[in-house]
Amino acid sequence: MRLSVLISFLFISSAQAAWAQNGWFRLGKQAYIDADFKQAVLQLEKACALDSTNTYALFMLGYSYYHSDNYIKSISAFTKELNIVPTESDAFYYRALAKQRLSKDVQLTATDKEKYILSAILDFSKAITFSPENKLVSCYQNRGLAYREYGLFKLQANLRTYDKATAIKALKASIADLERILATDATRSDIAAQLDLSKEKLASVTSINSHHKLKN
Repeated sequence: MRLSVLISFLFISSAQAAWAQNGWFRLGKQAYIDADFKQAVLQLEKACALDSTNTYALFMLGYSYYHSDNYIKSISAFTKELNIVPTESDAFYYRALAKQRLSKDVQLTATDKEKYILSAILDFSKAITFSPENKLVSCYQNRGLAYREYGLFKLQANLRTYDKATAIKALKASIADLERILATDATRSDIAAQLDLSKEKLASVTSINSHHKLKN
């Protein structure tokens, strides 16, 4: 009798937990669809607490955190999803965006800023590896912008991280990514403007180098 009661209790408890998880998931999903991201976070946190393997809930939670400006928790949620599905391109893409946003925090040390920018570039590269063809443009665009951001960061002479050679390499990588997009769609005037900016930044660095060589 005791064993049968225990089994019944465990079955009921499991069923109640599953019902609660599904209920919170449904509410969170609807809030996510409605772009009510703060409400989505409240419901999806509960759903993920009961089932930490639900990759759909983890993605929506990470996305909702991102749009609630909670980038650290967004990164954490996407990391949990990627630990389960290590080829999920969208998780890499949005985790990269969260890291990129986090790198702009003015209170960060130079070391932490560099860490987040480089990690964002790496995630964009992973997203490119696993993304379908129709999503590659956004990946290249944002990686190109991240490369330029990193190049400009390495040119800040007042920081210990200053490294002109690395900056030039990053700016060239930015140009390559943006040119790749224009090669397939020459009508993208926004990309052309970003490309001109990256070329301008590179030219300002290389012209300084050339000027020094002529003087010597």
